Amino acid sequence: MTTTDEITIIANQLANQGKKPTVALVKTKLRKPISLPTIITTLRNWTHDPQLVELEIESKEALRKKSTSTSLSPEIEQAIAKALQPIEAELAQLKALVINLTKQQ
Repeated sequence: MTTTDEITIIANQLANQGKKPTVALVKTKLRKPISLPTIITTLRNWTHDPQLVELEIESKEALRKKSTSTSLSPEIEQAIAKALQPIEAELAQLKALVINLTKQQ
């Protein structure tokens, strides 16, 4: 999301709440600091759009990218699980040895 988009969204949210979007109000709601000239220029060019209160397209694209990047095919998941089995077994043995050693002391 660009800084202009963020300012526009905040201005629309404020207008939808019945508040006049001022530089001060917008500045307090920004996620990160933005220069005053940028806020002023964007507010001068802003026109109220009650529907634009978030960037739905960007949000949906981000969710889609996240879900595709984190989902693995079943074959890959099975291969990973199979590769982890000996490691998990060895870890269980090591834990048992540690428990036995601490009991002996």
